[in-house]
Amino acid sequence: MDKVKAGIIGTGNISGIYFQNGSRFESLEIVACADIDVERANAKGAEYGVRGCSVEELLADPEIEMVINLTIPKAHAPVNLQALEAGKHVYVEKPLAVTCGEGREVLELAGRKGLLVGSAPDTFLGGGIQTCIKLIEEGAIGTPIGATAFMMSGGHESWHPSPEFYYQAGGGPMFDMGPYYLTALVAMLGPIRRVTGSARISFPERTITSQPKAGTVIPVEVPTHIAGVIDFESGPVATIITSFDVKGGSTLPRIEVYGSDGTLVVPDPNTFGGPVQLSRAGAREWIEVPLTHGYTGNSRGVGAADMAKAIRTGRPYRANGALAYHVLEAMHGFHAASEEGRHYVMVSTCAKPAPLPAGLPEFTLD
Repeated sequence: MDKVKAGIIGTGNISGIYFQNGSRFESLEIVACADIDVERANAKGAEYGVRGCSVEELLADPEIEMVINLTIPKAHAPVNLQALEAGKHVYVEKPLAVTCGEGREVLELAGRKGLLVGSAPDTFLGGGIQTCIKLIEEGAIGTPIGATAFMMSGGHESWHPSPEFYYQAGGGPMFDMGPYYLTALVAMLGPIRRVTGSARISFPERTITSQPKAGTVIPVEVPTHIAGVIDFESGPVATIITSFDVKGGSTLPRIEVYGSDGTLVVPDPNTFGGPVQLSRAGAREWIEVPLTHGYTGNSRGVGAADMAKAIRTGRPYRANGALAYHVLEAMHGFHAASEEGRHYVMVSTCAKPAPLPAGLPEFTLD
């Protein structure tokens, strides 16, 4: 297969794994990178053996068919739109955009231009969650009834070198980590019908304790503790909590799915592997289920590679714009429900992503 040539925009912390994995897939080749700081782009390009350049130069390069947008959240939509206007397909880190209006604008422009849009997270394509999907579809827990999802954290100011954006518009625990949990739930249980929730800002200011900005005070602009309820179109009801305010740690599981005949413990949706645990109704013990699928290490980029294959073949792809927009709307829905004191009924829907085949050779997709 003729690989799709892609350029990365945004060469911060997350870019390394995309450089490491990107060109290993059968469908994708990373050929250039750009950043608002051109010196940083040049340094990153030299590190990984690709061309560093300005954003404008990358978008003007006719060889590049696809942009992988790894900028900060508030730049996601503007860079997506720039790339689409330049005639490039776009795969963006989560979230798709900061607002639903921006998300719709991105998808509508892509539709008019006949271009594809995809978005992280792609961790649901990892062996752990793909095994869970297979178990649910085979009836291992019977009919799904409900689920719980917990992302309990004390915040990022103790370790991240520049944590300010986590507390600005487009940040907070729901927009930072919610995409992993909600995308995993949609991949297992299908699209969402409505959500409700309560949200609060527990600490109006946070003080950075990590270097190099230790002592800097961050004003908090977004809710940092969100408790929500999700009704899925297929019937199950889920509870979700995302928090940056859990200072003493937590022993809650990441995700559990409850069915008429058993319970499934789902691995951390911010990872690709296991373990996967199952307890059937009446059993007195948990069993660890061997993973049935590959991509169990850090396989970030598999969603972009899956989209690249769709560019070449015309087949559907899994980490697509409709899924990302549906998750984006749900995240806003929790906040809206809290502010307005009501259920938020979803406007969008999406197809449940097709599972990956079991037993794929490494870095292949079909």
